[in-house]
Amino acid sequence: MTDITRLNAERVAEKRAALMLRIKASLIERLSLQLEPDEIAEDTTLFGTGLGLDSVDALEVALSIESEFEIPVGDEDINGIRSINLIADYITGKQNGMRDADA
Repeated sequence: MTDITRLNAERVAEKRAALMLRIKASLIERLSLQLEPDEIAEDTTLFGTGLGLDSVDALEVALSIESEFEIPVGDEDINGIRSINLIADYITGKQNGMRDADA
């Protein structure tokens, strides 16, 4: 791996880690979770046996994404945001789509 490639990979990893921390902090605040960000694993299921969120909380998760990241979440997208990793993928995909549309 070249130094440039390694640096790019490190930057991408740092951005992803910062995004996940921001997502966790936003959800903790919005849902009044009695957790610290490092207590939520990136692949923990948000609903059911994971964090135990329910359908009302799903709406709060969507609202959290919309207000924190200014990204609309459609009803059809809510089912796909079941973990921190999937939320990060969703946000990144939408942000990349917005950048592509602006180009």
